[in-house]
Amino acid sequence: MSAPSPFRSPSFNVLSRLLRSSPALLDTTFDQLRTLITVAETGTALAAARTLGRDQSSVQKQLDTLNRNFSELCGEPLLHRQGRGRDVLFTDTGRAVAQQARRTLTEWLDTIHECRRELGGTLTVGATRYTLGSLAHAGDLVAEQFRARDIELNVVHVRTKDLIDRLLAKDVDLVCGSVVTTNALDSVDVLEWRRSGLGILTNMDTPKPGESVHTSELPTLPLVVPSGGVINDFMRGWFGSDYRNRLDIVAEIDSAQYGFELLRSGLIRGCMLVTQGLGEAAGENRLHAASGLRTITLVDDIEPKLELLVGVFARRGERSSYPDSHPLNLLWNALHQAGEASWLEVDR
Repeated sequence: MSAPSPFRSPSFNVLSRLLRSSPALLDTTFDQLRTLITVAETGTALAAARTLGRDQSSVQKQLDTLNRNFSELCGEPLLHRQGRGRDVLFTDTGRAVAQQARRTLTEWLDTIHECRRELGGTLTVGATRYTLGSLAHAGDLVAEQFRARDIELNVVHVRTKDLIDRLLAKDVDLVCGSVVTTNALDSVDVLEWRRSGLGILTNMDTPKPGESVHTSELPTLPLVVPSGGVINDFMRGWFGSDYRNRLDIVAEIDSAQYGFELLRSGLIRGCMLVTQGLGEAAGENRLHAASGLRTITLVDDIEPKLELLVGVFARRGERSSYPDSHPLNLLWNALHQAGEASWLEVDR
């Protein structure tokens, strides 16, 4: 009778592979993988223990178990200790397993979050800085219902330039902010709060008080503009993608606050393009940071006419796929009731 062949055909059936899996793999827990990731991020078992709020001995016990199991599975441990106060040394297998652990746990967390979101257990809302007041008002209207149903409401900061992209990427379920009307909005539902244009704040003597400036005249003025955001969308819409070569830009700023300080310091003389709401607030002395600066009306005389649309945005058709009791619809309706609270929309 011939001896059995040492060769074994691999199984490509997932269930068959799982049934033949080694106990060393099946006994590995998510908690152990989380510990491995934490050690990889922090460098030592002691630092990982502090991060996890555990005793170092507990963390070390998990690492010893992982080393033993993966030595059996792969032929080498995941990591080696290098002495007191020194980072552990990950083997090639350890680095590969830690990377896979990150992917595995991330996918599980994302899947669980998506299931909860679909069933209305959680809702993530994005807001630009100056829409937080309106969002807080709407939150008060639904707070009791959300608490009673244990709905998790998360609020994250989004910048105006990233608003639609983050919504479509499902980083957020609903977002409060503003877009320029040239942007494609066919992929979103819109609850409109306000439409407006741009204005100018200046420390110059001209144009004279009461005079206005047309957008076609902007190339004749020394301009202060943000380095990114909706103001740039207006510039591109009016003067094309090479607007920087067509305009006299004396300063680029990364925030409105810096622009105010720059003009008030007198280091430069120029005209700062701002949203209309911000310009109105400065003109009515409701914006202390811009005190001393003059407001100039900007009249859009270039086609196509551009506007800043401020409101609430959700993915197209998603709200209609849920019942009225879903938290997405509850908050949307609350934002509709809240309307436009006392806030200013600033290009961020």
